[in-house]
Amino acid sequence: MNAPISKKMTPIAAVAITGALAACSGGLSARTDATSPLAPRVQELVDSNRHYPRWEDFPAAPTGLPDVRQVAADARRLQADNATLTGEIARIDWTLNDPAALAAQITARVAAAPVSPDAARTQAEIEAFAQSLRDRAKAPPPLDCRPAR
Repeated sequence: MNAPISKKMTPIAAVAITGALAACSGGLSARTDATSPLAPRVQELVDSNRHYPRWEDFPAAPTGLPDVRQVAADARRLQADNATLTGEIARIDWTLNDPAALAAQITARVAAAPVSPDAARTQAEIEAFAQSLRDRAKAPPPLDCRPAR
């Protein structure tokens, strides 16, 4: 035979998968242990909810949907607003004439703002504080579990 191996194996794989699924389906049936003290209550709950959900329990189809013409008009209005906004943005002069002056202005504003003492710490202080926390977090030595003699 000149058939590829995959064509030969497809029926065998289908039979094997079907057999495996059939073997597993027995574990899906609901059984309640009759000797369990909760068995009557479990069986009562199973029986009362056996036919749930029903069509009557589903919500009704929505009513009062918006008119298609109104949705189309809203979409056209949004597109017109978008075009107007795009035109306004295009008219803005987005150039930075003096980057050094802007940097100096930002630096002056930052310097004028009060700084928290925590934020004023140096990197070395932060590392020392972190190391002190790591040192404190070390586990205590193990306890001697041998019985006292």
